[in-house]
Amino acid sequence: MAKIRIKLNRKGVRNLLQSREIMEACVQVAKEKAAQAGEGYEADDGYVGKTRASAMVFPSSAAARRDNYRNNTLLKVFGTGLKVKKE
Repeated sequence: MAKIRIKLNRKGVRNLLQSREIMEACVQVAKEKAAQAGEGYEADDGYVGKTRASAMVFPSSAAARRDNYRNNTLLKVFGTGLKVKKE
């Protein structure tokens, strides 16, 4: 069998990553995760950067900042926290 080669259309990929649909999906995920993190966490309305659309979740109160600092709440909510190896 012959090898299949795929060449991406860079402009098309850039347009996709900067599209309104992708930004809306990012904002939706950010709002869900902010709600999951608890009281005092908020999500912004998203923005289109130089290369892609993004949305941010942040602690908006002092209590939430302290909670995030002590418990890594946002890392745990997004699933990138430390994972304990089960044996």
